[in-house]
Amino acid sequence: LWTYPYLPLDPTDIGRTYDADVIRINSQSGKGGIGFLLQEKYGYNPPPKMREVLSYAAKNVSDRLHKELSVEEVLEVFESGFLNRKIPLSILECHFKQLPEGIATTITSCYDNAYSQHIAAEGNGRLDAVSNGLKTFYGFDYTLVRYSEHALDSKSDSRGCSYIGLKWADGTTTWGCGVHTDIIM
Repeated sequence: LWTYPYLPLDPTDIGRTYDADVIRINSQSGKGGIGFLLQEKYGYNPPPKMREVLSYAAKNVSDRLHKELSVEEVLEVFESGFLNRKIPLSILECHFKQLPEGIATTITSCYDNAYSQHIAAEGNGRLDAVSNGLKTFYGFDYTLVRYSEHALDSKSDSRGCSYIGLKWADGTTTWGCGVHTDIIM
């Protein structure tokens, strides 16, 4: 019997190198590994709390398929569950006007169950104005608990990537990610 659950092993002893992917995504994987893979391979850097939710989603897929997930499959879990979601509603366009008092107004066109809705709202910035409009028009009751953004590419035509966490009145938190070449979108 071996007394150690893992043996320290130099990969060269068995004809391997460190060059291969050493992070395995399976039902035991943690949020750090999944976040690392998304960042290293695709440039995504989700906030820690979002990584936790994403790790549960990846574990569910791994359990259902009874196998380790490839990096591409982890990306598919991320994209299908969190990226540029269009349901239950999608914001098609926003028009902003910056007022001298530092308040932004917006007229937004949302696609909601096959109907286009036009919403007007104000806020201390663009994000606040859109959020206020959605809360007022749809009666949403949430608090924005996290917003972050970064560039995915290094040129002036780079895609912007933003992450948003919303805490709802019932205590649940939902996460989303948006990618677009126009950072305002």
